[in-house]
Amino acid sequence: MIETFHTVAKAVADPSRLRILKLLEAGELCVCQITTVLDLAAATVSKHLAALKTAGLAQSRRDGKWVYYRLAERDFNPHARAFLELLRTSLTNDPTIAADRAVLAQVNAVPLQVLCDHGRAALGQNHSSSPSCCEKRT
Repeated sequence: MIETFHTVAKAVADPSRLRILKLLEAGELCVCQITTVLDLAAATVSKHLAALKTAGLAQSRRDGKWVYYRLAERDFNPHARAFLELLRTSLTNDPTIAADRAVLAQVNAVPLQVLCDHGRAALGQNHSSSPSCCEKRT
């Protein structure tokens, strides 16, 4: 039992993972969106997401070439729910979390394909004629 607790505690001990969890409180996000908000390499974000998933804090699903993450809805780890509840009420006024949410608002206005192709550079481009990143692509 101590091992499962330690897995969750270790996962939330990293500041980047905390930022990811706070982003996921707003709902499901594609890896491209998380990478853009955190301004980290995709490989680094993938390692963080894998740790969160192993700890039972996050779940993923694949849709075509995109992988989406959300907060865990099932109790894969009996301690994960308590950590997520603590996190939900914590860091609400943190400047880093506020900045991440502001960038996320910009990210959500960019079509997913453009975001995946250009990363943070896509935030400065005009995409008014492009479909929203939430629209289904064919």
